Amino acid sequence: MQVLQNGRFAVSTWSLHRLLGAVHAYSPDPDKSAAPKEPYGLGAAALIDVPAALSARGVNRLEVCSFHLPSLDAAYISELRDAMAASNVLFQTLLVEDGDPSHPETAERDVKWMAEWIDIAAALGAERMRVIAGKQKPTEENLARAARHLHWLADKADGSGVRVVVENWFDLLPSPVEMNWLLDRLDGKVGLNGDLGNWAAPAKYEGLADIMGRAEICHAKADYGVAGLDAEDYRTCLEMCERAGYDGPFTLIYDSPFFPNEWDGILLQKAFIEDFLREAPARRTA
Repeated sequence: MQVLQNGRFAVSTWSLHRLLGAVHAYSPDPDKSAAPKEPYGLGAAALIDVPAALSARGVNRLEVCSFHLPSLDAAYISELRDAMAASNVLFQTLLVEDGDPSHPETAERDVKWMAEWIDIAAALGAERMRVIAGKQKPTEENLARAARHLHWLADKADGSGVRVVVENWFDLLPSPVEMNWLLDRLDGKVGLNGDLGNWAAPAKYEGLADIMGRAEICHAKADYGVAGLDAEDYRTCLEMCERAGYDGPFTLIYDSPFFPNEWDGILLQKAFIEDFLREAPARRTA
């Protein structure tokens, strides 16, 4: 693994959800409203200002949760893309935060709704669009349904410049067995965003070592306790990435009340990973 460069760090807007405040629950469910809600408080910054804030902190990749987009109008999309370009920040991934391709009743509706986000992701200049693979239990039927719909979605994205990826997340993908089965059935048409925090320890460590060699991007989420960052857990997760040969970007996911200022948690995790990768040559020769 190479010494980390700025180009290997990203931040998800989820890591700044208190700073950003309002969320818009875009959904295929007609009973859900996309009107702004403030479950995390009023917020103190706008999404349009995040690229410059990232650049000032030595990060030049951004992932945006769909619910953090205050508008889907073409004018706003263009404005946000211009803000990214002005700060030399790459739009790594649009995170589409609803839908269930594994659902026996609503999968077709949901995946058609997901497909509507392809054009939005392309207009934003996003390299990838992360979708939810499925929330149902990992039965053979549910896994096959998800695979079929995700294959269709990837076909819809062909030629758009946007690559569809899924994540080791929710009930459909509780272990490497299901994760690898799904990726194998998708024949490389759908990529993997490996998340360090979605599976539970201690089983997650070997699980990450199994799947992270297939990952294109990584949600580097850290756990926090009363004393702060769980360094042993975070280091072990990074060691599993290293064992698997993962050499892609790390998206800094800070999701804890430990630091009131979310940037403090984000930058602590950035420094932790930098130190870990700086030590990589010594580990290889030990």
